[in-house]
Amino acid sequence: MKFGLFVPQGWRLDLVDIKPAEHWATMLKVAQHADAGPWESIWVYDHFHTTPVPTEEATHEAWTLMAAFGAATQRVRLGQMCTCMAYRNPAYLAKVAATADVVSGGRVEMGIGAGWYEHEWRAYGFGFPRAGVRLAMLDEGVDIMRQAWTNGVATLAGEHYQVDGAICRPLPLQEDGIPLWIAGGGEKVTLRIAAKHARGTQYTGSRSFTAYTNFSGTPEVFKHKSEVLAQHCRDLGTDYDSITRSMNFNVVIGTTQAEVDSKLARVEEIYGRFMRPDVVAEKMQPYRDSPAVGTPEQVADGIRRFQDLGMRYAIGYFPEAAHDLSGVELFEREVIPALS
Repeated sequence: MKFGLFVPQGWRLDLVDIKPAEHWATMLKVAQHADAGPWESIWVYDHFHTTPVPTEEATHEAWTLMAAFGAATQRVRLGQMCTCMAYRNPAYLAKVAATADVVSGGRVEMGIGAGWYEHEWRAYGFGFPRAGVRLAMLDEGVDIMRQAWTNGVATLAGEHYQVDGAICRPLPLQEDGIPLWIAGGGEKVTLRIAAKHARGTQYTGSRSFTAYTNFSGTPEVFKHKSEVLAQHCRDLGTDYDSITRSMNFNVVIGTTQAEVDSKLARVEEIYGRFMRPDVVAEKMQPYRDSPAVGTPEQVADGIRRFQDLGMRYAIGYFPEAAHDLSGVELFEREVIPALS
């Protein structure tokens, strides 16, 4: 069982009340704490506008942070959950990721997805194609990146992307290329893309790649999505067992229920500055429903339900981490050992 930690970057309103000049020091403190601890990886989101609603609060750019964290840490792996394919030309993205991999000494993960935040898309002039088009762009873009990282050059005359001899040198330092995390749970397309790009699919060149898929939802949903993914792997002749299934968790942990309630109240208070009370109540529900909210025993039991179904990588988001690392430290002391 591996564990990843989200670094607060502002997207989820987690840098509110911290001066912009102090943002980097705040993010670096969390990243270096993870680097010195039991965490396998650190993660950021690839978004430009805050959530649950767009505001003028800061959201720091994901791939800039990848390079910065790569230079400022020594051990942890570096991921995004997840990069939106359409926000960058895939040949350019392959080059950016390869450079970050070199800076970090070979520690970059590529979380990649079709994208969903319509307000952000339109605000930045990307339009907002229908879901089928976005998924087709994801499939073509991953093909281009795989070529670039395998052969150092990519060529594709696709419907959405056309590249002709796009050179990507140096290659990523990782011998098996940059691991791919295909994010999303769409049963007909997204999970098939994940199965297609798992180790065992034949590509030009000698390298193989590790593929991950990232799910969300209840244990019942996780079990069902896993079965769908397994069937796609059988259909495509790829290795289901080579795909690591992961989950993201909202983690609000305390030694007592009162401590947990206090942390939830802090999130609710921040949301209340930007949203109507009824919207706040709606947006707080994912926290209240999270299996990783409660005392250490409750959090471990909640995550274990997914572990028992084959989840092997848990990535935790701690909403208070920019201000207070006590919850992260409690998770390190009591939850990670219980699940490892």
